[in-house]
Amino acid sequence: MDNVLNGKPPPRVLGMRTLVGIIIGIAISQVALVSLLQATAYARGVPPLLVAGAFAAAFLLALSYVSSFSELALMMPSAGGLSTYTEVAIGQFPALVATFSGYVVVNLFGLPAELLVFDNVLREVLGLDLPPHALGLGLLALLTVLNVLGTDVFALLQNATTVMKIAAVAGTGAIALCVAQPATMDAAAVAALAAVAALAAVAPPALAVAGGTAAAGLIALFVWCFVGAEFVCPLIEETRRPERDIPRAMAIALCMLALMTALYALGAHRLLDTATLAASRFPHLAYAAAVFGRAGTVLIALTAIGATTGLVNAVLGGVSRMLCGMAQNGQAFAFLAWRHPRYGTPWAAIVFLAALSAVPLLALGNRPETITILVVSASTAWLLAYIVAHIDVIALRLRYPDLPRPSRSPFFPLVQLLGIAGMAYAALNNSPAPELSRTVYLITGCVLGATGLLSAFWVRFVMKRPLFRPQPLLTLPPLSTGETA
Repeated sequence: MDNVLNGKPPPRVLGMRTLVGIIIGIAISQVALVSLLQATAYARGVPPLLVAGAFAAAFLLALSYVSSFSELALMMPSAGGLSTYTEVAIGQFPALVATFSGYVVVNLFGLPAELLVFDNVLREVLGLDLPPHALGLGLLALLTVLNVLGTDVFALLQNATTVMKIAAVAGTGAIALCVAQPATMDAAAVAALAAVAALAAVAPPALAVAGGTAAAGLIALFVWCFVGAEFVCPLIEETRRPERDIPRAMAIALCMLALMTALYALGAHRLLDTATLAASRFPHLAYAAAVFGRAGTVLIALTAIGATTGLVNAVLGGVSRMLCGMAQNGQAFAFLAWRHPRYGTPWAAIVFLAALSAVPLLALGNRPETITILVVSASTAWLLAYIVAHIDVIALRLRYPDLPRPSRSPFFPLVQLLGIAGMAYAALNNSPAPELSRTVYLITGCVLGATGLLSAFWVRFVMKRPLFRPQPLLTLPPLSTGETA
């Protein structure tokens, strides 16, 4: 494809701070906080050492996928991300299935759900008389334009929203742990919180403990506090010093998330009773009101702005690069590889992803429970993507044992085997409630089946390649070609 279509190469402007911000922007979401608080309620009946062990096990599972993605990303530096690694490791068909089902489909459901929460909560808290979805669609349009305008704009916005998220989560936990005292809220705060909670019912429900031992159930909940670190890998071509910054940013972000979530959970454990934590679908809203009183609703509004902006911005930036890289490899529509002639951003993929995200928001209207089930079901495929990444590392170690690897996963293959087992367990316990398990697994099967059929058709009849034949590993340019961070 010529330069008119592709535009100039993207500038290397992303440093360590922005990469960490992207990861935190993905990981700190409502579903993660709700899961964490409900795990806190469940943990009150479990010995403290067992709770700490479960949290540590979830953290180690996250480190396992980070170590695998670090090795893969620096071994094959490409915007295609998981699709590039997998086509070389185990073939084109699993590459397309893992990437589309694990990232594209999940976020096509996740972004509308997040935008519904944002729209309804802000209209209620701020008393805005606006048409439904006006705020959500407006934010989506604004972030689409800002992402097209350049990676530096994307980075500035991501850094700002990350500061808001860290302040909200760490600040709430610290005040609850050290300052606030358990107390009843005044009537105005309770009424405001109830209104917000009713509207925020569009948020994805927490993952419930669906069986197994106490520690295993807690691990299934805690693992969702540490997802999304791999979203920086497709940005490797726009990172100043990827060999240094990609692995370190993922590790630093996971450590920050561990500290923040632990502080947040300990504060909730001290301040809120078990009934509030376990019975409420949205205990994080009750948490904010209990800590800050009437000002808690203002904090909810600010957190909604920061959380939604950071998440949507990170998804538009990360997934659009995946689509662009896949298009360059012939794995997606060719127009998705178009880059802006001035800014070097994958503008076609950004606009395409935003447009697809707006469709469910408009089509489903005020039936958010439908999106909720779809999000929970499709998110199982996200864990499948982590399993595929571990398999990629194993396959490539066996096929290319002497290939230089700027980052090597330690304790191979133990890390990968334990990571596969842990992610498989979390996927099997991904239902919001036992009575919904059949529906969740059915929709998950439909998502994987549909993406599988489309991927098989694309590989066989468009790309005209075998489904499971690994592609040869081509010589790639050096990584560190930009300025130092």
